[in-house]
Amino acid sequence: MLTRMRNAIMVHHDSVSIPASKLKESLLKLMREEGFINDFVKENGDSKEFFEVNLRYYDDDTPVINGLKRISKPGLRVYTSKNEIPRYLNGLGVAFLSTPKGIMTGYKAKKSGVGGELLFYVW
Repeated sequence: MLTRMRNAIMVHHDSVSIPASKLKESLLKLMREEGFINDFVKENGDSKEFFEVNLRYYDDDTPVINGLKRISKPGLRVYTSKNEIPRYLNGLGVAFLSTPKGIMTGYKAKKSGVGGELLFYVW
């Protein structure tokens, strides 16, 4: 999902299609709340469902998302406690975590007092 979004932003596409899953849906909802994307719609394709994500740009055609960095990978999971949730780029970036209370941003996780798996950063 992150690679598809990164590639679409690099070539200034208005939207990108991403195969659907529940995890990706909750991540896209958070990205919409944080203002990184405009909106997304779940659509049915020939055999599978996918999300059509409308990317967000400023007035001068610069993308709102400057970078995406995946942290936790299948070969090396990265977990953080509630006291060690990182602030990326001194708070300019947003950390996305998978916690026992669901998918949430680093700020919300710290406020809720839960830690979890550090998925990726967006700035």
